[in-house]
Amino acid sequence: MSHIQRSFFAFKAVIPSFSKVLISARAVLLSLVLLTSSITASVSASAAGIIRDAETENLIRDYGKPIFRAAGLSTQNIAIHIINDKNFNAFVVDGRNMFIHMGAIMQSQTPNQLIGVMAHEAGHIAGGHLSRLRAHAAKAQTLDLMLKILGGALLIAGGAGGNADLGKAGQGIFSGSSYQTFRSVNQYRQTEEYAADQAGLSYLNRTKQSAKGMIETFEYFASQAIGSLKYSDPYVLSHPLPRQRINQLKQKAERSPYYNKKDPPELLLRHNMVRAKLIAFTSGPNYVFNRYGNNDKSLPARYARTIATFRSVGLKAFLPQINQLIAEYPKNPYFHELKGQFLLESGNAKASIAPLKKSIALEPENAIIRIMLAQALSQIPNSNHTNEIIRHLKVALVKETRSAIGYRLMATAYAQKKNIALAELASAQAYFYEGKLKLAKNQAARAKLKLKKGSPHWIQADDITSFQR
Repeated sequence: MSHIQRSFFAFKAVIPSFSKVLISARAVLLSLVLLTSSITASVSASAAGIIRDAETENLIRDYGKPIFRAAGLSTQNIAIHIINDKNFNAFVVDGRNMFIHMGAIMQSQTPNQLIGVMAHEAGHIAGGHLSRLRAHAAKAQTLDLMLKILGGALLIAGGAGGNADLGKAGQGIFSGSSYQTFRSVNQYRQTEEYAADQAGLSYLNRTKQSAKGMIETFEYFASQAIGSLKYSDPYVLSHPLPRQRINQLKQKAERSPYYNKKDPPELLLRHNMVRAKLIAFTSGPNYVFNRYGNNDKSLPARYARTIATFRSVGLKAFLPQINQLIAEYPKNPYFHELKGQFLLESGNAKASIAPLKKSIALEPENAIIRIMLAQALSQIPNSNHTNEIIRHLKVALVKETRSAIGYRLMATAYAQKKNIALAELASAQAYFYEGKLKLAKNQAARAKLKLKKGSPHWIQADDITSFQR
């Protein structure tokens, strides 16, 4: 597994919260082209980007599946990306990608709270709100331009005719046109937020889940907004006023037969395990030990302390703790994965192979762990694991199609087998997902000369050479 500090957008761009700025869909989607699963790069917990973690991603996917089915989105293969940001937020930018802040997971007390947020965002996707918002914004920009032209004309007319009032009117229109555009777009966004709320409620009902978590989340937002919204003009806010929103939701949600339904205990445990992991990886060890003190014998607390022990003391103190967890829960793939990862990070690649293989045996579909195993195998001196590395990477890259480190490992393996054409193609793919387009095109062009024209590999290389930003 590539944990929190080990995978990120190649360009490390800060992705701001939708509550602060309307993100450019084009910019975010271009960023997705550069998405990489870099296992070897060491990135501080504060570096902005995308978190890759097998356990966390599996949990979030399990939250999303029934909601997406209820929304009619199960065939759209919606990708859920976890942003390395401790603020509580989530947003969508198109019909294929949902972004959830790490803070939304860490701060949500129950699965239902996070599922409620995801149901709301699914409402935006199912309603086509982003495409309509872009169209509305384009129209608003046209209106803005027309107002500016009108304002400019009045300014000129006022000056030419000596009419001070006409000139002032033109100046007012000219300077106020951007405000009117902003107000128009945000009024439209409020309408869509209401629609997403109602859609989210319907998805929760269809999946027999409570809407209480959604309301609890909005109540949290309301408490954060007290004071900042007291004197706000509701027509320039992009979201409905919190109390108004909550009251509307409650009236409908409380009529649901599932309103008081609780999360299953096993799902709540998984939720708390992921929260503990994220906190342990993104907070200082002292904070972790204080939050999850030795008197807390729960499994999430032990999980967090085990991770913090490695980060504060090292491998020698970590191994007895992780081995104890594995002895008690031998079928938990993420305990084996954690052991393998920390052994690999400590320079014990050979020792990391057995726990990583055990993790894959328990969860064969996990591509992230397979890439880590391939990396471990590649680090054993004088070893002959080339075929095994290629086999694992072929399986992994079917899912992790943008993994630069995966393609980089594949390039090395093919070079060792003297298959230069496939080595160059894999190298081109690695450069491409690192955002190094010129190098990618050069390598792909070299690969095309050695590959059979029209073959699948030749087409892959041709796609890179013909790619335009």
